[in-house]
Amino acid sequence: MADHARAARLADRIKVIVATRLERGIRDPRLGFVTITDVRVTGDLQHATIFYTVYGTEEELADTAAALASATGMLRTEVGKNLKVRLTPSLEFVHDALPDNINQIDRLLQEARARDAEAAERARRADYAGEPDPYIKPRDEGDDAFDKDSSAGGGQPR
Repeated sequence: MADHARAARLADRIKVIVATRLERGIRDPRLGFVTITDVRVTGDLQHATIFYTVYGTEEELADTAAALASATGMLRTEVGKNLKVRLTPSLEFVHDALPDNINQIDRLLQEARARDAEAAERARRADYAGEPDPYIKPRDEGDDAFDKDSSAGGGQPR
């Protein structure tokens, strides 16, 4: 049976251990400016997926992915020493695309705001296609549609 609270605590601890080790322990020149964003541990505590972001270009992202792949064994050993659990979970590093998605969503929202402003401006400058007030208004008593002299109508419209 899976203990989700224990898995969450283990994930938080793995995040701290790996981030600390990356900050001061790996001397790989390919490793860029890495931020560990999230860690998810399976319910049986056998596998940990570590999400990370890299500040830089696509080339730096590829180099960092290669550096993390080569350091996975050393990082797993470090996690095993600090966790004191019977079985050390296997580690998998996955690039977190969330910041890229956020930037794309922000760009799309700005584009939508610009289109809305343009549509509002066109609506403000628009004129009616026909008369300004197309609705029929009630007639006044002095209107020529009433024939008061007519004996047959008795003041009714024709």
